[in-house]
Amino acid sequence: MIAFMIIGGIVSSRLKSKFKKYSQIPTSSGMSGKEIAEKMLHDNNICDVKVISVPGKLTDHYNPMDKTVNLSPDVYQGRHVSAAAVAAHECGHAVQHATAYQWLQMRSQMVPMVNMSNKMMSTVFLLGIFGVSFLGVFSFHQLIMLFIILQAVVTAFTLITLPVEFDASRRALVWLRSSGITNEEELSHANDALRWAASTYVVAALAAATYLLYYVSLLRD
Repeated sequence: MIAFMIIGGIVSSRLKSKFKKYSQIPTSSGMSGKEIAEKMLHDNNICDVKVISVPGKLTDHYNPMDKTVNLSPDVYQGRHVSAAAVAAHECGHAVQHATAYQWLQMRSQMVPMVNMSNKMMSTVFLLGIFGVSFLGVFSFHQLIMLFIILQAVVTAFTLITLPVEFDASRRALVWLRSSGITNEEELSHANDALRWAASTYVVAALAAATYLLYYVSLLRD
Protein backbone atom coordinates (compact mmCIF):
# COMPACT_ATOMS: atom_id res chain seq x y z
CA MET A 1 0.00 0.00 0.00
CA ILE A 2 2.85 2.34 0.86
CA ALA A 3 4.57 1.49 -2.43
CA PHE A 4 1.48 2.36 -4.46
CA MET A 5 1.04 5.58 -2.49
CA ILE A 6 4.60 6.55 -3.44
CA ILE A 7 4.17 5.51 -7.08
CA GLY A 8 0.83 7.30 -7.27
CA GLY A 9 2.41 10.44 -5.84
CA ILE A 10 5.24 10.31 -8.38
CA VAL A 11 2.86 9.80 -11.32
CA SER A 12 0.57 12.57 -10.10
CA SER A 13 3.51 14.95 -9.71
CA ARG A 14 4.80 14.05 -13.15
CA LEU A 15 1.34 14.57 -14.63
CA LYS A 16 1.06 18.06 -13.14
CA SER A 17 4.56 18.86 -14.42
CA LYS A 18 3.65 17.73 -17.94
CA PHE A 19 0.43 19.74 -18.03
CA LYS A 20 2.23 22.80 -16.71
CA LYS A 21 4.92 22.40 -19.37
CA TYR A 22 2.46 21.99 -22.25
CA SER A 23 0.30 24.84 -20.97
CA GLN A 24 3.18 27.10 -22.00
CA ILE A 25 2.93 25.94 -25.63
CA PRO A 26 0.15 27.69 -27.58
CA THR A 27 -1.74 25.76 -30.25
CA SER A 28 -1.34 26.89 -33.85
CA SER A 29 -5.14 27.18 -34.16
CA GLY A 30 -5.34 29.65 -31.27
CA MET A 31 -8.63 28.11 -30.14
CA SER A 32 -9.59 27.91 -26.47
CA GLY A 33 -10.45 24.65 -24.73
CA LYS A 34 -14.12 25.63 -24.80
CA GLU A 35 -14.02 26.29 -28.54
CA ILE A 36 -12.17 23.04 -29.20
CA ALA A 37 -14.67 21.05 -27.15
CA GLU A 38 -17.63 22.64 -28.92
CA LYS A 39 -16.09 21.98 -32.34
CA MET A 40 -15.37 18.33 -31.55
CA LEU A 41 -18.94 17.85 -30.36
CA HIS A 42 -20.27 19.56 -33.49
CA ASP A 43 -18.04 17.48 -35.78
CA ASN A 44 -19.46 14.34 -34.16
CA ASN A 45 -23.04 15.56 -34.57
CA ILE A 46 -23.57 15.89 -30.81
CA CYS A 47 -25.95 18.77 -30.14
CA ASP A 48 -27.30 17.97 -26.66
CA VAL A 49 -24.06 18.28 -24.67
CA LYS A 50 -23.03 21.58 -23.02
CA VAL A 51 -19.48 22.73 -22.34
CA ILE A 52 -19.19 24.45 -18.96
CA SER A 53 -16.47 25.69 -16.64
CA VAL A 54 -15.97 24.20 -13.16
CA PRO A 55 -13.63 25.45 -10.42
CA GLY A 56 -10.34 23.80 -9.52
CA LYS A 57 -7.35 22.27 -11.31
CA LEU A 58 -7.46 18.93 -13.15
CA THR A 59 -11.17 18.77 -12.29
CA ASP A 60 -12.10 18.19 -15.92
CA HIS A 61 -14.67 15.45 -16.56
CA TYR A 62 -17.67 14.44 -18.62
CA ASN A 63 -20.94 13.95 -16.77
CA PRO A 64 -23.23 11.50 -18.62
CA MET A 65 -26.10 12.24 -16.23
CA ASP A 66 -26.64 15.85 -17.32
CA LYS A 67 -24.61 15.60 -20.54
CA THR A 68 -22.02 18.25 -19.74
CA VAL A 69 -18.33 18.52 -20.55
CA ASN A 70 -16.89 20.13 -17.42
CA LEU A 71 -13.59 21.95 -17.91
CA SER A 72 -11.40 23.61 -15.30
CA PRO A 73 -10.81 27.36 -15.85
CA ASP A 74 -7.30 26.88 -17.27
CA VAL A 75 -8.59 24.37 -19.81
CA TYR A 76 -11.85 26.21 -20.54
CA GLN A 77 -10.08 29.50 -21.31
CA GLY A 78 -6.64 28.16 -22.25
CA ARG A 79 -5.31 28.31 -25.79
CA HIS A 80 -2.48 25.85 -25.35
CA VAL A 81 -1.65 22.19 -25.95
CA SER A 82 -2.75 21.02 -22.48
CA ALA A 83 -6.15 22.65 -22.92
CA ALA A 84 -6.58 21.10 -26.35
CA ALA A 85 -5.64 17.62 -25.10
CA VAL A 86 -7.92 17.71 -22.06
CA ALA A 87 -10.88 19.29 -23.85
CA ALA A 88 -10.71 16.73 -26.68
CA HIS A 89 -10.29 13.86 -24.22
CA GLU A 90 -13.40 14.81 -22.25
CA CYS A 91 -15.33 15.19 -25.49
CA GLY A 92 -14.09 11.70 -26.32
CA HIS A 93 -16.22 10.50 -23.41
CA ALA A 94 -19.19 12.42 -24.82
CA VAL A 95 -18.69 10.65 -28.14
CA GLN A 96 -18.53 7.32 -26.30
CA HIS A 97 -21.83 8.15 -24.62
CA ALA A 98 -23.47 9.20 -27.87
CA THR A 99 -22.35 5.99 -29.60
CA ALA A 100 -23.29 3.74 -26.66
CA TYR A 101 -19.70 2.62 -26.10
CA GLN A 102 -20.03 -0.61 -24.13
CA TRP A 103 -17.26 -0.05 -21.59
CA LEU A 104 -18.56 3.42 -20.70
CA GLN A 105 -22.05 2.02 -20.20
CA MET A 106 -20.69 -0.66 -17.90
CA ARG A 107 -18.72 1.88 -15.89
CA SER A 108 -21.71 4.21 -15.55
CA GLN A 109 -23.89 1.33 -14.33
CA MET A 110 -21.28 0.44 -11.71
CA VAL A 111 -20.98 3.93 -10.18
CA PRO A 112 -23.77 3.45 -7.56
CA MET A 113 -22.32 0.04 -6.59
CA VAL A 114 -18.83 1.48 -6.23
CA ASN A 115 -20.04 4.38 -4.09
CA MET A 116 -21.90 1.98 -1.83
CA SER A 117 -18.91 -0.37 -1.65
CA ASN A 118 -16.55 2.42 -0.62
CA LYS A 119 -18.92 3.52 2.16
CA MET A 120 -19.43 -0.05 3.37
CA MET A 121 -15.68 -0.73 3.36
CA SER A 122 -15.18 2.15 5.78
CA THR A 123 -17.87 0.68 8.04
CA VAL A 124 -16.41 -2.83 7.86
CA PHE A 125 -12.95 -1.44 8.61
CA LEU A 126 -14.27 0.31 11.73
CA LEU A 127 -16.01 -2.89 12.82
CA GLY A 128 -12.72 -4.70 12.59
CA ILE A 129 -10.89 -2.00 14.55
CA PHE A 130 -13.42 -2.03 17.40
CA GLY A 131 -13.31 -5.79 17.61
CA VAL A 132 -16.89 -6.58 16.68
CA SER A 133 -15.76 -10.09 15.76
CA PHE A 134 -14.88 -10.70 19.39
CA LEU A 135 -18.41 -9.80 20.38
CA GLY A 136 -19.75 -12.61 18.26
CA VAL A 137 -21.53 -10.37 15.74
CA PHE A 138 -19.18 -11.26 12.91
CA SER A 139 -16.29 -13.69 12.73
CA PHE A 140 -12.94 -12.55 11.39
CA HIS A 141 -13.42 -14.62 8.23
CA GLN A 142 -16.86 -13.12 7.64
CA LEU A 143 -15.48 -9.61 7.90
CA ILE A 144 -12.64 -10.43 5.49
CA MET A 145 -15.02 -12.13 3.07
CA LEU A 146 -17.25 -9.05 3.05
CA PHE A 147 -14.20 -6.86 2.52
CA ILE A 148 -13.14 -9.05 -0.43
CA ILE A 149 -16.55 -8.74 -2.07
CA LEU A 150 -16.58 -4.96 -1.67
CA GLN A 151 -12.98 -4.62 -2.87
CA ALA A 152 -13.77 -6.84 -5.87
CA VAL A 153 -16.43 -4.33 -6.95
CA VAL A 154 -13.96 -1.45 -6.67
CA THR A 155 -11.28 -3.42 -8.50
CA ALA A 156 -13.65 -4.31 -11.35
CA PHE A 157 -14.55 -0.64 -11.67
CA THR A 158 -10.92 0.48 -11.92
CA LEU A 159 -10.20 -2.19 -14.55
CA ILE A 160 -13.25 -1.24 -16.62
CA THR A 161 -12.14 2.39 -16.41
CA LEU A 162 -8.91 1.62 -18.29
CA PRO A 163 -10.39 0.92 -21.76
CA VAL A 164 -12.77 3.86 -21.28
CA GLU A 165 -9.93 6.30 -20.65
CA PHE A 166 -7.58 4.92 -23.31
CA ASP A 167 -10.35 4.97 -25.91
CA ALA A 168 -11.31 8.55 -25.06
CA SER A 169 -7.69 9.62 -25.55
CA ARG A 170 -7.49 7.71 -28.83
CA ARG A 171 -10.62 9.45 -30.10
CA ALA A 172 -9.24 12.81 -28.98
CA LEU A 173 -5.91 12.39 -30.78
CA VAL A 174 -7.51 11.09 -33.99
CA TRP A 175 -9.84 14.08 -34.05
CA LEU A 176 -7.12 16.62 -33.20
CA ARG A 177 -5.12 15.35 -36.17
CA SER A 178 -8.01 15.18 -38.65
CA SER A 179 -9.45 18.55 -37.65
CA GLY A 180 -6.17 20.42 -38.00
CA ILE A 181 -6.54 21.92 -34.52
CA THR A 182 -2.94 20.94 -33.73
CA ASN A 183 0.12 20.36 -35.88
CA GLU A 184 2.20 17.19 -35.58
CA GLU A 185 4.53 18.58 -32.90
CA GLU A 186 1.61 19.81 -30.79
CA LEU A 187 -0.13 16.49 -31.30
CA SER A 188 2.95 14.67 -29.98
CA HIS A 189 2.85 16.84 -26.86
CA ALA A 190 -0.87 16.20 -26.43
CA ASN A 191 -0.27 12.47 -26.74
CA ASP A 192 2.43 12.63 -24.07
CA ALA A 193 0.15 14.54 -21.68
CA LEU A 194 -2.72 12.10 -22.16
CA ARG A 195 -0.42 9.10 -21.65
CA TRP A 196 0.60 10.46 -18.26
CA ALA A 197 -3.02 11.12 -17.40
CA ALA A 198 -3.85 7.51 -18.29
CA SER A 199 -0.98 6.33 -16.08
CA THR A 200 -2.88 7.50 -13.00
CA TYR A 201 -5.70 5.09 -13.86
CA VAL A 202 -3.25 2.26 -14.46
CA VAL A 203 -1.69 2.80 -11.02
CA ALA A 204 -5.15 2.91 -9.42
CA ALA A 205 -6.14 -0.36 -11.12
CA LEU A 206 -2.92 -2.12 -10.10
CA ALA A 207 -3.30 -0.89 -6.54
CA ALA A 208 -6.92 -2.06 -6.33
CA ALA A 209 -6.00 -5.50 -7.70
CA THR A 210 -3.10 -5.79 -5.24
CA TYR A 211 -5.32 -4.88 -2.29
CA LEU A 212 -7.84 -7.51 -3.40
CA LEU A 213 -5.15 -10.20 -3.56
CA TYR A 214 -3.91 -9.15 -0.13
CA TYR A 215 -7.39 -9.51 1.41
CA VAL A 216 -7.78 -12.94 -0.26
CA SER A 217 -4.47 -14.01 1.26
CA LEU A 218 -5.76 -13.04 4.72
CA LEU A 219 -8.77 -15.27 4.20
CA ARG A 220 -6.55 -18.18 3.22
CA ASP A 221 -4.50 -17.72 6.40
